[in-house]
Amino acid sequence: MNRKIYKEIARKHGVSIGEVRRDIQAAIDEAYKTPSFYARCVYREGEKPTPEEFITHIARRVKAGES
Repeated sequence: MNRKIYKEIARKHGVSIGEVRRDIQAAIDEAYKTPSFYARCVYREGEKPTPEEFITHIARRVKAGES
């Protein structure tokens, strides 16, 4: 599923899938310098979520109708 998301974003912006993933990870890294309560709620294996973990979390919240 995430690969389709990356592919669509990359196509829309004329960049590679790798660039999309790196940019998402850079945004996560910046956000986790001082994580909020909500940021700490994202399930993750390590100290910070991967782009895949973050996208999965957001998709679940959207599906559940949460904001």
